[in-house]
Amino acid sequence: MTALPLARRTRRTLLVGVLCTGVAAGLAGCGGEDPDAGTNGVGKLKPATIQSRTVKAAQGAATVHLAGSVVSGGRTYKLDMRLKGDGGSGSVTSGGSTFRLLRVGEHLYLKASADFWTHSDDAGGGAGDGAAAEKLDGKYVKVPKGDPSYKRLSTFTDKDVLLDGLLTLHGTLDKGDRGSSGGTRTIQLTGDEGAGGTLDVSLEGTAYPMRLERAGGAGTLQLTDWDADFPLTEPKSTDTVDYGQALPTS
Repeated sequence: MTALPLARRTRRTLLVGVLCTGVAAGLAGCGGEDPDAGTNGVGKLKPATIQSRTVKAAQGAATVHLAGSVVSGGRTYKLDMRLKGDGGSGSVTSGGSTFRLLRVGEHLYLKASADFWTHSDDAGGGAGDGAAAEKLDGKYVKVPKGDPSYKRLSTFTDKDVLLDGLLTLHGTLDKGDRGSSGGTRTIQLTGDEGAGGTLDVSLEGTAYPMRLERAGGAGTLQLTDWDADFPLTEPKSTDTVDYGQALPTS
């Protein structure tokens, strides 16, 4: 085998050294690198401390956009909600039906198609007939505060109540892999190695929760647009129907 000239061997050695130095910025193969360099430092904390910090960050945020699915009481709800301290707006899909919710302060409104209202009262009466359902089609129907559905529906528009019920991991906490969510670097928290749920926490800026997989396959949620304000106003009177003291049963 012909030996390489000294100059060529020297150039090759230098090239390998340069490549190794460059790759080391993203890989550990050419020497150890701090995986938390340039982050908010949350990845260095103990799992319980990370969870405490991310829950506190979520509670302190003015707004959040929550989208995904939640399984509760044997039913699956697909949510796409924007939430803030005094209300929220967005859509909920369950059982093949989609309706919109809007809450401004204590005033809660439900908006749905005529088909939704036609099938909302199996016992008859209320909006169960087509004529009444047509009047409610595409209108914001004010939900009376004394109606049994008010508390259930308003939960979907209550940032604090909804997050407190969702951002819970069960079992022994541990730190999982580092990754990304929506282009943001994250570190994963796990409960019982994932069986108790997983939570991806931002490693950039504030340690907000970014993605949640609930325990037992009870849904997956993306949490974005933290502290991004959005308008929240009462619907126009021409777009609103006051149904009275009680809505049709559902």
